[in-house]
Amino acid sequence: MIVYCDSLLGITADHLRGGFYAGWPNPPTPETHLKVLHGSSHVVLARDGETGPVVGYITAISDGVLAAYIPHLEVLPAYRGQGIGSALVKHLLDQLRHLYMIDLICDPDVQPFYERLGLRPYSGMIYRNYDRQSGEV
Repeated sequence: MIVYCDSLLGITADHLRGGFYAGWPNPPTPETHLKVLHGSSHVVLARDGETGPVVGYITAISDGVLAAYIPHLEVLPAYRGQGIGSALVKHLLDQLRHLYMIDLICDPDVQPFYERLGLRPYSGMIYRNYDRQSGEV
């Protein structure tokens, strides 16, 4: 049974092993992934059972007044296709519904997924330091 929570209490790097950041040439370690979660203003986790591993997560960074940015949504490959990603987005949007703007950047192939959840396509700009993709300095 998938359990959703917004607390990092008791979450360790060991709960984050198993294939997050699939396809990234230089992915963050589970230890760095845990730092990402702790550095986010909002986190929703999907766990396989009450105390099981994290199988999906979404994060937001917000000023708490007007704006939030959603930088990460990931579901482990073995758990995809079960509605976990949609549930994570819905949980997070519910937490952020008091804000004026909630933005995210995504590739065109996943825009239909986000559109089904109420987001709209928009144009934006990005700058990437791909040599820092692992989060290690």
